[in-house]
Amino acid sequence: MNLADFNPPIGSAETLAPNLRRVLAPNPSPMTYRGTNTYLLGAEQIAVIDPGPESQAHLDALLSACSDQEITHIVVTHSHVDHSPLAKALSQATGAPVLAYGPSSAGRSDAMLACLEAGMNSGGEGIDPDFAPDILLKDGEVFSAGDQTLTALHTPGHMGNHLCFAWDNTLFCGDLVMGWASSLVSPPDGDLTDFMASCVKIRDLDPQVMHAGHGAPITEPIARIDWLIAHRNARAEQILEQLKHGPKPALILAQEIYTDTPKALIPAATRNVFAHLIDLEGKNLVTREGVPNEGALFKLR
Repeated sequence: MNLADFNPPIGSAETLAPNLRRVLAPNPSPMTYRGTNTYLLGAEQIAVIDPGPESQAHLDALLSACSDQEITHIVVTHSHVDHSPLAKALSQATGAPVLAYGPSSAGRSDAMLACLEAGMNSGGEGIDPDFAPDILLKDGEVFSAGDQTLTALHTPGHMGNHLCFAWDNTLFCGDLVMGWASSLVSPPDGDLTDFMASCVKIRDLDPQVMHAGHGAPITEPIARIDWLIAHRNARAEQILEQLKHGPKPALILAQEIYTDTPKALIPAATRNVFAHLIDLEGKNLVTREGVPNEGALFKLR
């Protein structure tokens, strides 16, 4: 599918497969594409996967779509502000519990904890600081979701508390893999080393289709994951090439590498580059001068 062809109506429940529908949230942006995909899983009892941003219109759309059914579970892949905030209002409206890996602080790697301790703040992607799931899910846990069964897979990288959910041969992959662009990895909440490992983890599952947090269904999952891994490896090579000219911070590297990127997205690109630099430092390919934040200088080892 051409990216431009994915333009579903906002707020309408579209059937994707038996017992699976999608409702697009009204939050299109350069970071979210057409908006957040909320999934309704089940026949009579419904699990809402990624309820989405705080939006009365979206809450009304979800309740309307399930007016003849019962919402029994609210399942969250991760707690960015475009995925989790509506969970609270939806839970209050339905009585359904919220299931997730943990709060926004959960699952951070040691490297990202060090970035936090160095004073690095979350980026513009937006963390849901008040996210508090009722039920915590463990990696590999099989659980009821509506009248269906899901398997939780801890897949940190885009965010420390990120989960994917396996449903037969289908994978709900959140923002680990997206149906329109490469995924953002933004320290101190996103860790590229974890991200690459999570990509390999879901690749080994060999899903037949993946439904992402943004964009169209991914009907060739292995090819998409391989593209994403190759894209990241190529970006790492670009960074190493630029560092041949001397020590540089993440911002300068981002400006040199993301030459076609709108200025408004350079801060996100800088976070991506910084994530690569921390990964390369862990692989002993670069060294860092200063504390681990965006102002640090990096050079080839």
